[in-house]
Amino acid sequence: MPPTDANRFATMFADVRRYDEVDSTNRVAADLVRGGAPEGVVVVADHQTAGRGRRGRSWEAPPSSSLLVSVVLRPPDPRLSSLATIACALAAADACGDVAGFTPGMKWPNDLVVGPEQACDERKLAGVLAEAPDGSPAVVVGLGLNLRWPGALPSHLESIAVTAEAVADRPVDRDRLLGAYLHRLEERWRGLAGVGEGAVMARRAMMDDYRRRCVTLGRAVRVSLPGDQACAGMATSVDDDGSLLVTAAGATTTTRILAGDVAHLRPS
Repeated sequence: MPPTDANRFATMFADVRRYDEVDSTNRVAADLVRGGAPEGVVVVADHQTAGRGRRGRSWEAPPSSSLLVSVVLRPPDPRLSSLATIACALAAADACGDVAGFTPGMKWPNDLVVGPEQACDERKLAGVLAEAPDGSPAVVVGLGLNLRWPGALPSHLESIAVTAEAVADRPVDRDRLLGAYLHRLEERWRGLAGVGEGAVMARRAMMDDYRRRCVTLGRAVRVSLPGDQACAGMATSVDDDGSLLVTAAGATTTTRILAGDVAHLRPS
């Protein structure tokens, strides 16, 4: 499929490839990377038949109900790969503010959530998944963001998920949201991928921004780790590489977690 016209909101993401239906936008983008696709290629789909989240979970959404988009990034420094998810999550949150009039919070490591911070009942608006195809230095980052739902949310989702239109209480244009997302992502990525002191400052500023917005920090959490392990304690900070720092009750040492699934616990 040939690329669409250049998106008026972005320059480095001008090669936008649209599909009515795919199994996964990340899979399509990964195949393009294997074929030599340059940085900035964007894959957008109206529907995914096998959308994926972290740890093999599925992404459930009817046709035309979500913003489903994957971008190809080629970090000049391998250390930037771990920050690609954060850059995309922040860009998506900013795009919601630009187009829908509200800014979701960040739940570590890759979810956008909306809800009362102290009630432990934030509902998921979006998820971000970064993958490196076959060990490639390129990174494919997928975003699935709930825009609307035909009728009421299914009972198994109504307490854990939310749509942008439900929060905004008005229609939210998908193409406008896409354009704002790509524009915001370009702003962040060009700063991160630069050289010299400017790039260092951009990375520090982004992580400071993420920490300010991360609703996980200062909360009692339980983190499910690979290998059926778990860690519980207070989420105290996020390191500059995106790792979550958790201190167990009564402990003097902090556990550094690079990958895991967080559950926010209610106060005792």
